[in-house]
Amino acid sequence: MHRRTEAPATEAAERMRLDKWLWAARFFKTRQLAIDAINGGKVHVNGQRTKPGKEIGIGTQLSITKEPYAWDITIANLRAQRRPAPEAALLYVETAESLAKRQEEAGRRREERDLGIPADSRPNKRERRQIHRFKRPEG
Repeated sequence: MHRRTEAPATEAAERMRLDKWLWAARFFKTRQLAIDAINGGKVHVNGQRTKPGKEIGIGTQLSITKEPYAWDITIANLRAQRRPAPEAALLYVETAESLAKRQEEAGRRREERDLGIPADSRPNKRERRQIHRFKRPEG
């Protein structure tokens, strides 16, 4: 019989890759999206740009930008596995200012939607037909 040797649990739980933590905390749907955001300057660790393989630990401060929202958080826990959203929210603590800004932006977007102000998006099928009718030369 072979015995498996495992690293102590405390050592593995103290540090982890940034891209993997962002995925596990449900900020990004895949690790590749997390890597792309980090490389694109959308994620800052302790106020500085970083790389996806950066080792992070409890107490590390992150700034995450996903248009139109932004988070300023402190890592409270590390977990390598992706869990349901309520459990993922326990992995970090968000600052009060960040939470207020995000809620304000969400409220503004909700009001615009309710007022019928179109979001910046492509026209739907009906709108495209109206555009074609308008542009079609009468003849």
